[in-house]
Amino acid sequence: MYPDLSYFLHDVFGTERDNIFSIIQTFGLLLAIAFLVSAWVLYLEIKRREQLGQFKPKKVVREIGLPASTAELITNGLFGFILGYKLVYAYQEWDRFMLDAASVILSPYGDALSGLLVGAGFAAYTYWQGQKRKLPKPKKVVEKIYPRQRVGEITIVAAISGIVGAKFFALFESAETFRAFLADPVNTLFSGSGLAIYGGLIVAFAVCFWWVKRQGMKPIYMMDAVAPALMIGYAVGRLGCHFSGDGDWGIVNEMPQPSWFILPEWMWAYDYPNNVLNQGVPIEGCEDRYCRRLDPPVFPTPVWETIICTGLFGILWYLRKKLTVPGMLFAIYLVMNGVERFFIEKIRVNETFYLLGIEMTQAELISFFTILAGLLFGGWLYKKHGRF
Repeated sequence: MYPDLSYFLHDVFGTERDNIFSIIQTFGLLLAIAFLVSAWVLYLEIKRREQLGQFKPKKVVREIGLPASTAELITNGLFGFILGYKLVYAYQEWDRFMLDAASVILSPYGDALSGLLVGAGFAAYTYWQGQKRKLPKPKKVVEKIYPRQRVGEITIVAAISGIVGAKFFALFESAETFRAFLADPVNTLFSGSGLAIYGGLIVAFAVCFWWVKRQGMKPIYMMDAVAPALMIGYAVGRLGCHFSGDGDWGIVNEMPQPSWFILPEWMWAYDYPNNVLNQGVPIEGCEDRYCRRLDPPVFPTPVWETIICTGLFGILWYLRKKLTVPGMLFAIYLVMNGVERFFIEKIRVNETFYLLGIEMTQAELISFFTILAGLLFGGWLYKKHGRF
């Protein structure tokens, strides 16, 4: 396993583990790659749908030759403040930063004086640049902004709202996580761990729906466009869970590998050596920071989900040109996503609770409603249009 980049580089180049590259966490790196892959797929699909006439450019009037606005000064000054506030603090807490960069960067603590100095510098530079571009008489120009040009904005909106939603839902994933929040709300909220994928999807969907509509695009077409992107993004993101060993693995699997299972043995039962949680038994002869493995081994459910969701992405990518009813592709995505997650939960390690006498996990409950929403939405669309 590769809890951080230094462990990967050790395997490839033989360099020391737990070095400067430890600040790059494997999960965070692959999560960023997942967003980039999703953005690229979304760009391709939006561009195709522009050619079909489903998305049209929006005319935007922009003034050039203006000095820096108050909003620009405040925004850039605030960005500079955060940069100085956190980076100098990271340097002061270098040993802790090396051990867990996320806990330092996401904590509310920092160096206020450095933040003020860097923030003032950013604001001054913004003001200077504004004076350079200032014209005696500002001009108005009309630009056409195509929806595909907004993919970067959509990705940022989805990323921020998704992480906030994932963090919020994770607080209520079990009684233990909620108790931890009540005991230490600040550090729990700003820690780098504890994310619930369904919380991220729900909140990101709601925020992006509002944002897309505000930009003059039809949400129903965007829902179809984003369905394949969401599926492949989830598949790539699960690789981050697997390669870091972040605890999203399955239950203990001591069953012998069946003859029909043609994949490698480690994909049937895996012990997650050097997992980022440092769970399990010590690895003999290991003296690094992460020196534990699971014993007995477990189902490697994250890599199973990657394989399954990559296949589901292929199906959605094929169906996107076959379905003619707007919204139907997204309805199918909801059903696929819900079914995949509902059944994988049966062999995943997760906190359970009882609802109406039925034991379930938070993800099982949400996936059930995801399937139901997909079926109802798809059924309503079929009844309305009489076709798929």
